[in-house]
Formats: sequence, structure tokens, C-alpha cells
Amino acid sequence: MRLLSDLIIPALIMGIVILGLIRKEKVYEDFIRGAAEGLPTVLKVMPTLIGLMVSVGMLRASGFMEFLGTCLGQWTEQIGFPGELMPLTIVKIFSSSAATGMLIDLYKSQGVDSYISNVASIMMSSTETVFYTMSVYFLVANVTKTRWTLMGAMIATIAGTMASMFLATGM
Repeated sequence: MRLLSDLIIPALIMGIVILGLIRKEKVYEDFIRGAAEGLPTVLKVMPTLIGLMVSVGMLRASGFMEFLGTCLGQWTEQIGFPGELMPLTIVKIFSSSAATGMLIDLYKSQGVDSYISNVASIMMSSTETVFYTMSVYFLVANVTKTRWTLMGAMIATIAGTMASMFLATGM
């Protein structure tokens, strides 16, 4: 399995290049043109990304996330969701990279095979960074009316979080 996971990305890249050569397309020139066209999008999205990362970093460094997690954890413990995961759950809604850092800290404190770590691992892969995704994609696509997007995304996040709890129970 490890060999397969190591080969997937190189095989995908090689497949794209081979397909382009078979179709007699200029693969490298197409790649350069696509990268050049994507650069303005990156520059347009950059302020939003920086703002999100700085905000999450400040909340995490101030201890507010742990405080909020402790307060909310008292309620979630009653339904079987570990209170230790509330800060991770909240941060994941905003930033996947910050949540990954918290996940590593969780592995160090709880151990990688613990129930809490299993729930966290499944939750990280079955939920989305709602506000990051909405801000980036809506900014790029010039969407101004989000309608029910936030509500739907939060319901999906709650469903993924709940499912992670039940799936980890069987591990």
C-alpha cells in the first residue's frame, strides 16, 4: 500500500504527459500558459488567505480556542464526542493547515492509536474548511449571494464529525 501511495502522483503526472504526447499537444507550453493564467487568481485570493491564517493563529496563540473548546466540550462529552477535540473541530472549519498542526499535537499528547486520535483523523478527512473554501471560491467566482451554502456546509461538517465518532468506535 505504501508503494502504491508513493507512485500515485508520479504516475498521474506521467499519464498526463503521455496523453498529451499521444494527442500531439505541447504539454510544457500548456502547463506554462495555465500557470500564468492562474497567477492573477492567486494574487486575488492572497489577502483573504493571509487574513484567515493570521486570525486563526492569533486565536490559537491567545488560548481562546482551548477556552472555547473546554466550554463547548462540556456539552459534547454528554453525546460521546471528546471535549479535547473541540478546538480541533473549530479550527478545521477555518484552516486545514492550522488544524493539522493541532492534530500532530494531539497525537503527541494522546498517542496515535487512541480513540481521540482515531476520531480526529477520520474527522480531518471527512470535513471541509468551510470558511476558507467559501471565501476563496466565492471570491474567485464573484459569487455575492451565498444563499444556503454556509448552512449546508455546516450541516455536512457536523455530519462528518458525528460519523467520525461512530466510525472510530469500530476501530
